[in-house]
Amino acid sequence: MASRRNLKRKSPEEDGDGFVFPLDELNQDLLEKVLSWLPSSTFLRLTSVSKRWKSAATSSTFHLACSQIPSRDPWFYMVDSSSLSSPFVYDSSEMNWKKLLTYPSNFLEKNQKNDSNFLPVAASGGLLCFHNSEKNEFLIFNPVNSSCRKLPLVDYCNTLCAIGMISTQESYRLFLVFGEFPTLSFRVYDSLTNLWGESAIMSRKFSSCPAAESYSTDDEEDDDGRMLYFLGKCGNVVATEIQKTPCKQYSSIITKNGCNGQEILYFLNSNGKVVVCNFAEKYFFEYPRLLPLSHEYSIDLVEYGGELLVVVLSEFLETASLRVWKFDEKSWIWNQGLAMPVAISHEFYGKKVDINCTGGDGEKMFVCISNAADESCRYFLCNLVGNEWTELPACSVDGYNRKFSCAFSFQPRIEASV
Repeated sequence: MASRRNLKRKSPEEDGDGFVFPLDELNQDLLEKVLSWLPSSTFLRLTSVSKRWKSAATSSTFHLACSQIPSRDPWFYMVDSSSLSSPFVYDSSEMNWKKLLTYPSNFLEKNQKNDSNFLPVAASGGLLCFHNSEKNEFLIFNPVNSSCRKLPLVDYCNTLCAIGMISTQESYRLFLVFGEFPTLSFRVYDSLTNLWGESAIMSRKFSSCPAAESYSTDDEEDDDGRMLYFLGKCGNVVATEIQKTPCKQYSSIITKNGCNGQEILYFLNSNGKVVVCNFAEKYFFEYPRLLPLSHEYSIDLVEYGGELLVVVLSEFLETASLRVWKFDEKSWIWNQGLAMPVAISHEFYGKKVDINCTGGDGEKMFVCISNAADESCRYFLCNLVGNEWTELPACSVDGYNRKFSCAFSFQPRIEASV
């Protein structure tokens, strides 16, 4: 009987020819365009495949191709109480924790500087800003390509109130707001000139809309920034001054006015009111307080879709609620946008937890909920479009759960230049 014909296709090796991986047949420009569309985590893993692919990481044409990608799923740079611990990020595209192999201390050790006083304070695009409050030093860092830049020293005599950062593909700017309320000033650093601008004073402005004029100011006697005290429901003396973690002490949100593109910075003053700063026209004003002075709550600001959102965790009627609010300047009132499911938020009732939030580029919001009493921490990722809340697993290292108090959102962009 005739032997059965072997219909199996022979591999190139069996034909005697060397195996050629399809991507290796592409010219360099086309290869770099293909690689630029990969998620950053995937690309970084693939750089170990071949020297040719690894060389793309430093190629100017590859960086140009990456810059043309509109957006990337955010990473969240996590912050804990120890400055000596290796930093971690949460990758929202792969939904897992990642340890950073390079971080600012590498740069500081190389330059024989002490990094213990540098803390992350702001983020924009693919960059993070670190601040040394003792020496008024600032450091810009790209966590993906590990590039760092120390900014020129800046001198300001008044109290620092807020630090904000905004970036484009070509440059970035850092904003400082300082002073004693109601006298506020600001300075701006521009990466294109590598210089700090002159200090400019902002005047206080009162809204002219009818709703704001009719707004009652009977409970606004604390506008001079004085700290007030009241008795909590448990009989404890509670201060009206907002307590913030060191990294969030100067946190702010920057958006662009849709009508004229003016940059608007929002920050929380010491009494929990949102201060709105317009740098182009050099004025500031305040939104009305969201909750009464005598109410205990934790509050933070996030940016979503170019607008400000305020996240508040409070207790009322024997339960706790976490709600997201948006301010309507036409009617001069706060409107609730969405809320954490009650079954989850009720677990925080009576535990005096603190929330720290950051808005991801896109539809995601990262929420850290920490309890100083038992040092417990829980993390949630919220889809702001569908009001979907996902609790993230703990970040376990060698059997120990890292405890993070807050996070900073950035896009993992290898091409972002400091």
